[in-house]
Amino acid sequence: LIGQVELSAVELESLRSELSELEERESYLKAQLEHVDEVLRSARLSGYLFIRSRWEALPGEPPPLDDAEVDDWLPRFVVLQGPCLFFYLLSTDLSPQDSTLLADIVEVGSLPSYTREFDETHHCFYILTRQGLRFECSSTSKTQVDSWLSVLRHDCRFVPEERLPDGSSETAGVD
Repeated sequence: LIGQVELSAVELESLRSELSELEERESYLKAQLEHVDEVLRSARLSGYLFIRSRWEALPGEPPPLDDAEVDDWLPRFVVLQGPCLFFYLLSTDLSPQDSTLLADIVEVGSLPSYTREFDETHHCFYILTRQGLRFECSSTSKTQVDSWLSVLRHDCRFVPEERLPDGSSETAGVD
């Protein structure tokens, strides 16, 4: 017979196994896509930010060392959804790496901008939780940072920052 291919049992089993793996991969990718779609539909705000976290000093402890020169900013996909802030490694991840309740946020404010390699200016803000965990967030987009600050202040019911005569800002009610 012309065009007929004969496969050994081992080759046939190998192809079946490969097909099964591809079907599993397709299922996983569909689940990721559905998850991203759901997150984007239901999120109040989402996007990639550079994040680093710090713990506040406990009463009686010396202040933390100044680590401004430490470049430990990591890109994270941050999602504000319902009463919670979620931190994903990637936008396609099915589970967040970390989360915090809006009710646990006690302070939100601006931080000085900094310059990374390639002369990229990063605009910064922070989120402080009642447990003393401080998330420092940055983006090259000032508009994105302003959006996060505005939405978090609104959702957490914080007083907006007051502008000083020199154009800098100071969080109202914070020393």
